[in-house]
Amino acid sequence: MTWVGVLIALAGALGYAVGAAMQQFEAVAEGASLRLVRRPRWWIGGVIGFTGACLHAVALSFAPLVAVQPISVATLVFAVPLAAFMYGRKPYRAEILGSAAVAVGLLWLMLLVPQHSVTPRLSSGAALGFLAVIGLIVLVTQVLGNRAQGPSKALLLSVGAGVVTASVSTFVRVVGGGMQGDWGRLLHWFTVAVPVLLVCAVVLLQRSYAVGYFGIAYAGVQVIDPITSVLAGAILLGEPLPTSASTAIPALIAASLTIGGTITLGRLAPDHSKPVAATTESRPLTATSDLN
Repeated sequence: MTWVGVLIALAGALGYAVGAAMQQFEAVAEGASLRLVRRPRWWIGGVIGFTGACLHAVALSFAPLVAVQPISVATLVFAVPLAAFMYGRKPYRAEILGSAAVAVGLLWLMLLVPQHSVTPRLSSGAALGFLAVIGLIVLVTQVLGNRAQGPSKALLLSVGAGVVTASVSTFVRVVGGGMQGDWGRLLHWFTVAVPVLLVCAVVLLQRSYAVGYFGIAYAGVQVIDPITSVLAGAILLGEPLPTSASTAIPALIAASLTIGGTITLGRLAPDHSKPVAATTESRPLTATSDLN
């Protein structure tokens, strides 16, 4: 049934990309505040993104984290051009290349992780420890993000959003994959944790989007989410990691692609919901030839 999960994950990831682009446009206009609830397009983006997340959750009940998570990464190639379209401009060539590099590199890394069919099991103690680590990472990234500016701020905030999003995927995998037709297993605090963590992830995502650097914010989440999920799967759920020496060189190449693509996206100027005077500060110095 793994292929069914992959197809569902692909549909969900596309919906998530569209929703993210729409919400980022509104977050830049209003900031990450309660004023966003008055923006119809933010709600539409939220519904589309939530639908994508639900499909992702369904996919996790059919396939393990290591098979489903890489699918969401590929949508980075679509999300950045969609965000550019929202502002009525063509995407910079650097945006396309940076997005593709991150997606290909991270997808390659994820594909190096072997698949398995072990039923996920997680104790309450391990789950609480996991949440404590996630909370600490969020606290540190938020404090540092509040002191940073520009792409560094967007990246730091996206790291916090990414680890919380990964925690949602981890708990969904445990709940959905561990049901095995027994609906009574839903009566567990893990089930309650999923929507709570999802709300936290949405808030943190809006904060990272509001900085204006959609490319690096979205890339940050897409990098941190699957890596954290795979690590959680390996450490907490017993999912295997690649141990063959033959995977070391491909993994280094894939990691280099991911890092290079993220740096490229980080050098681009932020989007704005209102016209901004053409200055050397409001446009990327390396992408002026990419507008055509």
